[in-house]
Amino acid sequence: MLRHKLIHPQISAIIAAAGHHSSILIADGNYPAASKRGPRAELVSLNLMPGVPTCNQVLEALLSAIPVEAIQTMQTETSGPYALDGDPPVWEDYRKTIKNEGLDLEIQPVDKWAFYDAVSTNDHVLTIQTADQQRYANILLTVGVRMD
Repeated sequence: MLRHKLIHPQISAIIAAAGHHSSILIADGNYPAASKRGPRAELVSLNLMPGVPTCNQVLEALLSAIPVEAIQTMQTETSGPYALDGDPPVWEDYRKTIKNEGLDLEIQPVDKWAFYDAVSTNDHVLTIQTADQQRYANILLTVGVRMD
């Protein structure tokens, strides 16, 4: 039996095979997961019903299981229908989860199109599609090195 929070067998198998610099996307419910992913990336759909599960819940499970060296989010737009005045509320949830896992990492916002490019590389091994309805909830993790 696993001791960390992540118990999903398919996700566990994929992250066990991932190495340093591999990337894992936790996608919100609006992300085009079928078309915006790396050529080798596997897609696991966890979207049960609107809002279940959230990206932050998946983040918590993954951070309990793998070393992470970088975390990127899709930068908010400043004009248009999806514009926000500041950081989306979900980013504060991420910061709390990251801190609770004892990590000293900052969220790095990346331009929308650069974010899509980062997800489309050969290093992208997994997209976990959630049903999170919050704007700008997509989060891209870069796998680090196990130090213990």
